[in-house]
Parts: sequence; C-alpha cells; structure tokens
Amino acid sequence: MSGARARRVTVITGATSGIGLAMAEEFSKRGDKVWAAARRQAPLPEGVEFISVDVTDEAAVKAAVEEIVRREGRIDLLINNAGFGISGAVEFTELEDAKRQFDVNFFGMVNFTKAVLPHMRGAGKGTILNTSSVAAVTPIPYQTYYSASKAAINAYTMALANEVRGFGVRVTALMPGDVRTGFTAARAKSMAGAEVYPSLVKSVSTMEHDEQNGMSPAVLARRAYRITAKKRPKPLYSCGFVYCLLSTLAKLLPSRLVNWILSKLYG
Repeated sequence: MSGARARRVTVITGATSGIGLAMAEEFSKRGDKVWAAARRQAPLPEGVEFISVDVTDEAAVKAAVEEIVRREGRIDLLINNAGFGISGAVEFTELEDAKRQFDVNFFGMVNFTKAVLPHMRGAGKGTILNTSSVAAVTPIPYQTYYSASKAAINAYTMALANEVRGFGVRVTALMPGDVRTGFTAARAKSMAGAEVYPSLVKSVSTMEHDEQNGMSPAVLARRAYRITAKKRPKPLYSCGFVYCLLSTLAKLLPSRLVNWILSKLYG
C-alpha cells in the first residue's frame, strides 16, 4: 500500500529519457510500480522495471503488455509518451519520414492502448494518459507533421474517452509546451528547400532555443501525476501558466488571428 490507496501498476512508454524518464522517477517515488517500455535500455530510477519493445510493432506491444499483466496481475495506468519530432518544409519532406512520424507518435499510442484496453475494461477501471503537445492546438510552421500527429492524439483521446467511459476507464491527454530535454537534439531536422523558404532556418532555431529554455521535465511529471490521481480528469490539459493561456486563447480567438500570431513567432 502507498498512502490510502493500493499501489498502482503503471506502464510508461518512452520512459528511458526526457519526459518519460522524469515521469518514471516521479510516479515510482509516489509509490507506483512502474514499468518503463522502450526500445533500448538505459539507467532507470531504483525500483523501475524495464521491458524492451518497439511501439510500432503491434505484436511486440501485445506480448509486452501480456508479460506485464502476467507479472503484476493488472495494469492500472498507461502513459503513452513515446515519440520524436521532425522539422522541415512540407514541400520538401519525404513522405516516408512523415509516415514514420505518425507511426511512432500516433500509431505507437494506438498499439499500446489497444493492447491494454481489454485488461482495463475487464477490471472495470483504469487510466490512460497520452502525451500530446501545445503544438496540437497551435500548429507550428516547419513542424507541420509533428503538430498534426499531436492534433491526432487530441482527437483520439477525446473520442476514446467517450467510448470507454461506461467501462470505468478514463482517458486524458497532457499538452506540454517547451521542455528542456534531449528531444531537441534528437529531432530529425531537414533544411531541404531553405533557399525557397528563407524563414525555415530561423523558425527552427527559434523553436529549439525556446525548448532549451523551457520548463524542467520534472515539473511536467508532477503535473502528470496530479492529473492521473483525479477521479474525473478532463480530456485535455496543459502545463504552466503561459501554455494554459495559449491553449485557451487558441480556443477563444479567431483562427485567422491565432495563425497570424504563430506566423510572427515562427513563420
């Protein structure tokens, strides 16, 4: 037991670095039994279990989920966090790269959710938290495919939440803004077409500067923990005053004005 509640069994994808690693540390520290799912093993906080899996491999994901359930008896919380970013001009982005972006960010989430849902539905309870992005509601130029993959996560989250509500399963998404992690260095950047789109280099540079001066992933991990502790979470959450304000303004302001502001920031 941890506090007044039973120890949760939590599975976090992409948990060996960045936001996922910070979540693994925070949730384990708070008493959850955490399983870190990732392709490659890396040093993890004490008590966190590792399971090797590629989120894009549906059969491997199903096998990993079955192994965790065999070991633990259940999965109470799934955090779909695995993902990466690409940047570049849409006109010059290879379709294979765009598909890979969706395969990891969106369909990786789909694979794990499909594998976990039967167990949660059978138990009559469970929580799924998807890592989205503020870019889902304020799409960033030259990060078009990344923004689109996160927008797809938001739509999926809201629709799925209504599908499984009657089974006691809660589904929500957290939309981070700029966070200081290795995500920036790992981004697959393409400067193809920079001579045609002169704002490309400056836009990507501005975006990466903002990320490296952003919030600590530990702040986001604490926010995620508070969300998953709620009995009735909202479908979508932001983190930090600026990003909460930005998300609200994106809903309230005319879309033309929102896009004009984004063009001034990143265009």
